[in-house]
Amino acid sequence: MSRRGRGTTTLSGILPIDKPAGMTSHDVVDAVRRATGEGRIGHAGTLDPMATGLLVVLVGPATRLEPYLSGAEKDYDARLAFGASTDTDDAEGTIIETAEVPSDLFSEQRAAEVLEGLLGAQHQIPPAYSAIKTGGTAAYKAARAGAPPTLTPRAITVHAAELLRTDADARTWDVRFHVSKGTYVRALARDIGRACGTVAHLSALRRTASGALTLAEHAHTLEQVRAAAEDGRLGELFADPAAALGLSVLDAEPALVAAGRPLPLPETAVQAGALVAIVAGDRLLAVYRAGAEALTPEAVIPGGVAGRAA
Repeated sequence: MSRRGRGTTTLSGILPIDKPAGMTSHDVVDAVRRATGEGRIGHAGTLDPMATGLLVVLVGPATRLEPYLSGAEKDYDARLAFGASTDTDDAEGTIIETAEVPSDLFSEQRAAEVLEGLLGAQHQIPPAYSAIKTGGTAAYKAARAGAPPTLTPRAITVHAAELLRTDADARTWDVRFHVSKGTYVRALARDIGRACGTVAHLSALRRTASGALTLAEHAHTLEQVRAAAEDGRLGELFADPAAALGLSVLDAEPALVAAGRPLPLPETAVQAGALVAIVAGDRLLAVYRAGAEALTPEAVIPGGVAGRAA
């Protein structure tokens, strides 16, 4: 790694991290910033402090890919605890209500039926303690001040909800969710409790995938990141950016891309409006959009994003 100036380096890549419990997503960004000396660090999809698992961190000019990565569908392993609800809809909040739990709730057949009814497109009311802004103020700040806002329901899709196990003694379900962007799993826990005639909250959460990136195949611990940065080999931990975006790939002349020039449509058919990853060798140079007669630039990354196998 070489330095270009205060807060900048030659690093540019997608760095999947296994976030530990107790850290905010911003804490992880700060840790990567300190380890690398690179000021331009971001992430694609917040995880609450209680949650663990895949946090997609973006380093250097790769932060320009955030809009494309944040919109990915995500997978979670969640534990739902029945009998108590909290003001945050998860285990970090204060209990605000308790209720009896139906005795049949921990039958796998009953749980599977409830989860089956959860599938599909729907509107979800976000948790009061969330980063959504109303009137310029984050909802969680208003809630902490004693005036939780009324949040507008948001369109989400629950693509899959697989029951892993039930535990009648602990009064919990373990569920694997595959959901659209913007889905709050703690709100799913809240709503499942109500659908079952009781109350519930999220007691544990681990993100296992975000788009094409998976926790098992791609993520690294913060300790691994610090060690790699110290040894000057952080680039070895970067994910293949074109694969992470899940886009078709087209090789192009770097000078044309750097100048923001339109590119000819590829010989293989590309649907109008589709995004295409533009590459040269082992670097992603840009994201282009297909028009009727040419590809036009949407995001050009200065110097490109490392990680693609040449």
